[in-house]
Amino acid sequence: MVLFYLSVILLTGLLFGKLAKKFKLPNVTGYLLGGLLIGPILGLLGVHVIPESEFEELHVISQIALGFIAFSIGTEFQLSYFKRVGKLPIVIATLESFFAIVVVFVTLIAFGNDVRFSLVLSAIAAATAPAATIMVIKQYKAKGEVTENLLSVVAIDDATAIVFFGLFVAVAKAIGNASGDINLAWMISKPFVEIVMSLGIGGLAGVLISFGFKWFTGRGNRISLLLAFIFLVAAMPELIEQVLPDFEVSTLLACMMMGAVFTNLTKEDVLDTVMYLVDRVTPPIFIMFFVISGAELQFDVLLTVGGIGVIYIVGRVIGKLFGAFLGAEIAHGSHNVKKYLGWGLVPQAGVAIGLTIVAANIVPEYAAKISAIILSATFVYELVGPLITKTALTKAGEITPEMAQQKMSH
Repeated sequence: MVLFYLSVILLTGLLFGKLAKKFKLPNVTGYLLGGLLIGPILGLLGVHVIPESEFEELHVISQIALGFIAFSIGTEFQLSYFKRVGKLPIVIATLESFFAIVVVFVTLIAFGNDVRFSLVLSAIAAATAPAATIMVIKQYKAKGEVTENLLSVVAIDDATAIVFFGLFVAVAKAIGNASGDINLAWMISKPFVEIVMSLGIGGLAGVLISFGFKWFTGRGNRISLLLAFIFLVAAMPELIEQVLPDFEVSTLLACMMMGAVFTNLTKEDVLDTVMYLVDRVTPPIFIMFFVISGAELQFDVLLTVGGIGVIYIVGRVIGKLFGAFLGAEIAHGSHNVKKYLGWGLVPQAGVAIGLTIVAANIVPEYAAKISAIILSATFVYELVGPLITKTALTKAGEITPEMAQQKMSH
């Protein structure tokens, strides 16, 4: 029956992705709405298209999707790229990610929430949705200093988000494992050891793929080799747990490092071919990933997270705006960059939902709550985020009023 459920999930995603386009919404919003329909909405009527017991088997789709997402982010880390763009976008991306987490965390704690829950939920706040921002820039042909730096920041942003997520989640795990006889120094250093292990595994995988691509030259063989390594690295947490039960590695960090090493050891034409093939392979995986995420949402939990959801949505935006402004100030950005760039970082989607899957394993007692908050926030951000980005770039003078008006009239 798993194949039947996968077919239903894909067809639902395709249909709702098409409907979302009709209403000028991002495809991901359509996928999530489709998931809501075949999950909790029909569930209220007693129709369970996908039985709850089947979701466990479908989680392998989420693992594969996360592997590809992190790998693709890693491929943005070309050293030549960083030399070209300079320090401004790097400083902004680091600080806007950091302050999004800090503002959400401090506010959650101030309202009396559990420390581990607050750490994990706030760690997801750093992620943005580059696709939504890039869509606005292309659609309205935005050009200028804010646009150029915004493109660089969203390219780096998800990587800084994954790194901060790894750090905060490691602290949450350390607190969860704390007991009276534990070594304090080891409790503090263990998260960093696990991060280094994750990066080391990913780096080694990146080197091996690069050598493998010199041996396998056909397109079919190369995409098969890449798939094999993404599956292998995604499976590493389980393999490591069997050998070293006290250690955990991050699939996201490992896959991101694999992409980063691979992209710097591979010739540009080979890299272009690989990314072309990845773009052909991943759409059905991502469609299934988002539809499943929507289908797993629990309406009864949604009703209990209203206040926390507002804290997350508002706190994240405040942190992003402040961090982007501070980063531009420190790195001597222009007045327009300081004032408008942060507004282009409001959208949030795929990476955040992916981090939710990881968070569910760290604090399983809060998994449903965190999932409901992030999916609700994603709907809000994906609905208003692109409009906010467009308004900011128009005010910065990088989208002409005529262009904005012409497109809006269609």
